[in-house]
Amino acid sequence: MSHRVLPRLSLVLVPSLIAGIAAVAVLVPVVEARQPGAAATAEAESATLTVPPLPKGTPEQLMAFVEGLLPPKTQPKSREEMIAYISDVSRVSVQAADAILPQVKVDDPLYEKAAKLKLASLMRLGQLGDEAAVKAVAEFSATLVASPVPALAMEAKRLQIVSEAQQMFAEEKFDGASALVKKAAALLAANPDDQQTAGLVMQLCGALEQIPDGEQVAAEALTTFGPILAGSKDPRIQELGESFAGKLRLLSLPGKPMEIKGDLLGGQPFDQKSLAGKVVLVDFWATWCGPCIAEIPNMVEQYEKYHAKGFEVVGISLDEEKEKVDSFVAENKIPWPIIYAGKGWQDPIAQFYGISGIPQLILIGRDGKVITLNARGAKLAERLAELFKDAG
Repeated sequence: MSHRVLPRLSLVLVPSLIAGIAAVAVLVPVVEARQPGAAATAEAESATLTVPPLPKGTPEQLMAFVEGLLPPKTQPKSREEMIAYISDVSRVSVQAADAILPQVKVDDPLYEKAAKLKLASLMRLGQLGDEAAVKAVAEFSATLVASPVPALAMEAKRLQIVSEAQQMFAEEKFDGASALVKKAAALLAANPDDQQTAGLVMQLCGALEQIPDGEQVAAEALTTFGPILAGSKDPRIQELGESFAGKLRLLSLPGKPMEIKGDLLGGQPFDQKSLAGKVVLVDFWATWCGPCIAEIPNMVEQYEKYHAKGFEVVGISLDEEKEKVDSFVAENKIPWPIIYAGKGWQDPIAQFYGISGIPQLILIGRDGKVITLNARGAKLAERLAELFKDAG
């Protein structure tokens, strides 16, 4: 796993539905934050957290009923109890939506509210492992694509893209990735100012990067979405488009030189000319990144094996506290140079190359051109063994 600003494969959600799913995330800290000595009545401690059955009532009363179920009135005693409660709330919410929808007209605001409730609840159940709910949300969204309510139609179209992406990754069949990019681009182009669709294409790009050797299709997505996002009137969406330019620069690196500049931990400027003729591993990392630290023993092993033959490592720290980097380098006897700007994710090199997750290990050949963007673990050893097979 990598530490990321956003998970690369987070297409299980449509941004506009995150609020529904977030109820789970909100409740978890509540359970974990309870202090051993917190005041609580014996009755509250022993109460079982249950969801009452859906009552009879008007559409308005049914909606009010399900809206009153979260947060729960009784403190969950465990994560498992909380998840079970959320699951039951979701099922009752689907029942409520199914009861409301036939009773209200399509142009009634309550219709849209009930439809979104059903979508969110089914998505939440799918998140909790209900395969029938995953199928149901795809079927229900298909019925809403032609809805006269624009917001519902747009939501349904986004969900169709999510569903297709989920299926593609579940089956590991990526032939349709380009078609999916075009479909998402058409939806975004229809309303470049829609933050929810912009968020969806961002997640899609991140997911496409996970395809084995998928740099080409990920670059296609960035190239396709970038200009549309940049043309938005929404400053936040424009900024997203600008970040795509950096990510595209990264994905386009294989076969091209990489620009490495900045100041070292000691304050002196880094001289990229010192790398001429060497095989170089560029490591974007941070002391707070567990996977980054886990990667270092392998890097040290390869460094000790090949450094005398012309192998160099350059670390680019995304830390914000220099003392922590200095201490880590000293304690672990890191032998390679570390470029440090103290700006975290806003590090100039990281920004230039659109780095959104670490560790990011990039291998450069003796000719100064990038060989691969994925030189982690066993892949690094394999690549180096091939590059130095003729070395004495």
